Amino acid sequence: MEIDPKTAAVWGLAEPIALDLGLEIVDIELRREGRGNVLRLLVDRAGGGVSLDDLAAVSRQVSDALDVRDEAVPGTYTLEVSSPGVSRPLTRPSHFEAFVGKRVHVQTRKGIGTRHSFRGILTATRGDGITITGEDRIAHDIAYDAITRANYQHEFPAPGQRRRDRRGAQRPAQRAGSR
Repeated sequence: MEIDPKTAAVWGLAEPIALDLGLEIVDIELRREGRGNVLRLLVDRAGGGVSLDDLAAVSRQVSDALDVRDEAVPGTYTLEVSSPGVSRPLTRPSHFEAFVGKRVHVQTRKGIGTRHSFRGILTATRGDGITITGEDRIAHDIAYDAITRANYQHEFPAPGQRRRDRRGAQRPAQRAGSR
């Protein structure tokens, strides 16, 4: 997986700032949205969880660095700094290692067989790529350099299941406390 050439200069400026703050750059994208460009940085902390103060600190420091090196992002843009969210992008081999056994969605540059899109459980990582086992129980080996985009796919519990579990856990405590 390669860093997008459009954002390589921003990676070079932003990554040391994030590391100094104990954070990691998960992804950077520069894209046209509406009438202007948006430079979006996704940051996280090892083990998860960034605060609003963390995001504000990265935003201020990266903005200051970009103001000095205005050639890094030509033209006007809006800088957005946020956490990766529920459908976290997987942009480095270490990201994939952390999600073995979880559901992912991977898109490839070139077709593997007749497919460019793979959804399933990330069953293994290797030095050169990953293995995804789809719902059809077929394992697909995908090289890191073939991946254009990959995301963790969080599976939310069914609404009824969540309530039932919560109620079941509360009832014994309520009964014991009421008598």
